[in-house]
Amino acid sequence: MSALLWALVALPLTVGTLLAVAGRPAERYAPGVAVGTAVAALGIAVAVAFGHPRVEAPLLEGLPAGLAVDGLSGFMVVTVTAVTAAVLLFSVADIGPGEARARFFGLMLLFGGAMLTTVTATTLPVLLMAWEVMGATSWALIGYWWRDPERGAAADTAFLTTRAADLGLYLAAGAALASGQAGSLALDDLADATGAWSAVITAGVIAAAFGKSAQLPFSFWLSRAMQGPSPVSALLHSATMVVAGAYLLLRLEPLLAQSGWGGQVVAWTGAVTAVLLGLVAVAQTDLKQLLAASTCAQIGFMVLAAGAGAVTGGTLQLIAHAAAKSLAFLVAGAWLTSLGAKALPALGGAARRHRTAGVTFTVAALALAGVPPLSLWAAKDVVLAGALEDNAALYVVGLAGAVISAVYSAKALWFVWQPVAVSDDREQPQPQPQPQPQPQSLPNAARLPLATLAVACVALTVTSFPPARNAVERVLGGAPQPAPHTWEFALSGALAVAVSAAVWIRGPQLLALPGRITALASDWLGLETAARTLLVHPVLRLADALAVFDDRVLDRAAEGTARGSVRLARWTNAQAERLVDGTVESVAGGARALGRWARRPQTGQLHQYLAQAVAAFTVLAVVLVLVR
Repeated sequence: MSALLWALVALPLTVGTLLAVAGRPAERYAPGVAVGTAVAALGIAVAVAFGHPRVEAPLLEGLPAGLAVDGLSGFMVVTVTAVTAAVLLFSVADIGPGEARARFFGLMLLFGGAMLTTVTATTLPVLLMAWEVMGATSWALIGYWWRDPERGAAADTAFLTTRAADLGLYLAAGAALASGQAGSLALDDLADATGAWSAVITAGVIAAAFGKSAQLPFSFWLSRAMQGPSPVSALLHSATMVVAGAYLLLRLEPLLAQSGWGGQVVAWTGAVTAVLLGLVAVAQTDLKQLLAASTCAQIGFMVLAAGAGAVTGGTLQLIAHAAAKSLAFLVAGAWLTSLGAKALPALGGAARRHRTAGVTFTVAALALAGVPPLSLWAAKDVVLAGALEDNAALYVVGLAGAVISAVYSAKALWFVWQPVAVSDDREQPQPQPQPQPQPQSLPNAARLPLATLAVACVALTVTSFPPARNAVERVLGGAPQPAPHTWEFALSGALAVAVSAAVWIRGPQLLALPGRITALASDWLGLETAARTLLVHPVLRLADALAVFDDRVLDRAAEGTARGSVRLARWTNAQAERLVDGTVESVAGGARALGRWARRPQTGQLHQYLAQAVAAFTVLAVVLVLVR
């Protein structure tokens, strides 16, 4: 079983790397190889989800690389691989032969493999490595059409925003090491830290999770991520990168609870995000932007669940959202490909022309709206039950977010089911009605994943009812969690149906808000502008100031030091050279004088040599006498 766990993460990572590196020569085979790999990974994921294997390998001294599948990660590996397989199958029809398919499918497999490593990691070093690969591949996928400067800038914005938040995870790892209480940096041991180190670990984890899952105040990057291909959006928003932060918070719920303050911060941030980003979704006139804002709002419920200790509800919300959101984005991509439109007013009648797409999108939208008996209706109630147990005000805010979900979902449905394209008061009027393109039938490669995901949206409802929910709770382990009462199901369902019906009958005119509020919501609350004003521009100004300091102070100091060194060298050369030369010449002159004196006795006359010997022996005799 341990070999299967290694294979689960190694298979998509290896095949994805080979496809991305092979490039053009592998174009013909890339779609089939990628889909086959994803299906094989799904089979392995199901096997390890039941087997719960755990493996460990040496990485650094005292810091092993650990992978494991338990209750939570078991649900996640099946969800990630299932959605990846569906999205890749759809991509066979959506990504044409002339669009660098080997690079696309290779990067998608790498993306999915990094998420699988993230959800199975048991230690921070492995989590950090997978976290980084996921961020890098998301940048490459969002900027897949890299020749377009706008898409490249969007990829940069998404990457830099999430990278800034990722610093929190490094801060948490450093604090865990410094505390000495986190052992081998195992995730399960992080809650053992105490005092100030525990607070630093908690804050770092929360910051990294909020950035990755596009929660306030980081939500704006998800709007820019819409520049990527629709299959990328479907995978990124549903089961991989954007839910990675929510998964991490659910995994580390004991850390949040132990901190005393982390749970409340996380819960309220999730609830407020669900409300405010839901309003942003209501204000959108672009279908992909509406779905992007709804992702932030829906993930807000998962974050709320983590903060309130409702791990079961958060897990059910995550799984149900993965099915509904991937389905909605794939249908949006199909309409964009066949109709060349993504603006809601231009999509009038889109659901009527493509019945399969229209019906499946309706299922996804009603699931997001929380209309019974679809999956997210029941999952939200399990989350809200945990919120009610924690704080009544938190429940009210969460319920408001659920009602807003019905508003933006019904708005999208109203537009796509209209017989013809309609104009929105907030859009510029069209000078002449444009003829509608002839609808193109969806290929079977696109129909199958859409139908499968639609069935999943309906079938997952059963997981939120008592028998199945109790089974999920037992698999996840932990303390029993509050279950929603019948009146909670009835209240949320009735509100969702009533709001959806009102929007359907009255149309978007019912949603008219003052122009300034609409403009602010359409601009994603001005979050990107605020980030540039409060963070980017001050940092750039500080960088400019440091550059001036560098140019005017440090550079001049370095140049002055260099000039002084040169002058010292010249003076040393002038003074020391003269002294050394004089000394050498004096020694040479003395040696020559001694040589001349040594040659004087060498006359060649024997009587002189005899006299010299007598003199020498006389001196030696005198010395001996004196010494004795």
